[in-house]
Amino acid sequence: MVEVKHLVKSFEGRTVLNDINALFENGKTNLIIGRSGSGKTVLMKNIIGLMRPDAGEILYDGRDLTTMSKKELNHLRREMGMLFQGSALFDSMSVLENVMFPLNMFSNDSLKERRNRAMFCLERVNLRDAEDLYPSEISGGMMKRVAIARAIALQPEYLFCDEPNSGLDPKTSLLIDELIHDITIEYNMTTIINTHDMNSVINIGDNIIFIQEGEKEWQGTKDDVMTSRNKALNDFIFASDLFRKVKEVEMNIEEG
Repeated sequence: MVEVKHLVKSFEGRTVLNDINALFENGKTNLIIGRSGSGKTVLMKNIIGLMRPDAGEILYDGRDLTTMSKKELNHLRREMGMLFQGSALFDSMSVLENVMFPLNMFSNDSLKERRNRAMFCLERVNLRDAEDLYPSEISGGMMKRVAIARAIALQPEYLFCDEPNSGLDPKTSLLIDELIHDITIEYNMTTIINTHDMNSVINIGDNIIFIQEGEKEWQGTKDDVMTSRNKALNDFIFASDLFRKVKEVEMNIEEG
């Protein structure tokens, strides 16, 4: 579980995050959503320790990241898995070598054990037969799955995903969403996803934080989204005709 308490962050006198309070639960896909410039990326960077807040606490199962020493922070980061927006695979490494990279960096297991772990992770994302291929030889969706395999190689307690569906077609995006959701439940991880993808909100939004102009405007589940009367949230989520019509149907059912 990750808990943010009274988080404040400013740049050159401009407040970007103002008194953010949020709870990200383990075994659930926790989504941070909001318009560009709303502060959600800054919030994610504070949560993972890439930025230091001006005030507030960031608690990892009770441990406050904001008061940690460099050594303590490095130890905490070994409990984190990261899925970057562009996958961030090493072009000169094979698929297997990419997944083994964090194991080679942080694990004391033998080479055979590290390879077996990497192969297990590739099998978990249905890429066992792609081990000898290079990033240039696989599709964007496969690259995302390799990145997920690498992110879970060290069996993290916490998984962070930055726009995991960026650049993917709708069908592949759905598959990536389902994979992240299934792995989150399977390993009981605290998964936090920064996303613009409204399909992700509706499909896997177990816990959704909506940031508006640096403040937490709303928090709820994907089911709560469909019945919410928060105008700012509705304007953001249901900007397209398709989602607006879905919302209208849900509201009619509720009222009928």
